Amino acid sequence: MRIVKRHVDEDLHDAEFRECDLTGARLIGVVMRDAVIDGLVSNLVVNGVEVSEYVEAELDRRHPVRVLIRSADLADLREAARRLRAGWTATIERIRRAPGIERRSVNDEWSAAQTMRHLVFVHDSWFRRCCLGSTSQFTPMGIGPTVEPYREAHGLDLSLDPSLDEIANVRDAQAAELEAWLDNVTTAQLTAPAPVPDDNVWPPYARGRSVRQCLGTVLTETFEHHSFCTRDLDLIETAG
Repeated sequence: MRIVKRHVDEDLHDAEFRECDLTGARLIGVVMRDAVIDGLVSNLVVNGVEVSEYVEAELDRRHPVRVLIRSADLADLREAARRLRAGWTATIERIRRAPGIERRSVNDEWSAAQTMRHLVFVHDSWFRRCCLGSTSQFTPMGIGPTVEPYREAHGLDLSLDPSLDEIANVRDAQAAELEAWLDNVTTAQLTAPAPVPDDNVWPPYARGRSVRQCLGTVLTETFEHHSFCTRDLDLIETAG
């Protein structure tokens, strides 16, 4: 039986909720100033107004690539992949102008190097395994989930400490692989069930999804983690 926690007349000033499930949470009669909410937010009602659609529309306005990522049109998906690659290329060049910044982190978030290593893993798992049906081991430098038995399995080696150039070279090759595949894939192939190998390798919950849905995860992760990375680089440079 799920226990419902109630916080009544408490001072939660500067409280931080990280990786928490707040589904169905109710904040009644609260004072909330200078608050930041960053996560998967839907059906959010503030003072009787559902604001999620406003937020999503503003994010689309600021980042038009989000619209391309959700598109069913192959031309849009190809353009999305191209823009995402260009964005990361520009960010890597920005990092090169401040040597060492790729290993700095703020607010307990991943560093830029760790973020890119995670995207190495995302490509291997969600693209190669789920879109291509590959059973090959993951690129050792990748960083995956923290839960067992996936944390350091199927070729991952968390003892590695690759340089920025090594990580960037792998990511560039992966981006090129994705773009080449998109240049030749058909709509019928995208709508087909994802050819996820029948084994206990991440991501186990991809079975039953379409190739298009798995591709959407790759593109969305690439976009979202670029946003996180540039946000944190801004913070580091401002504090620097």
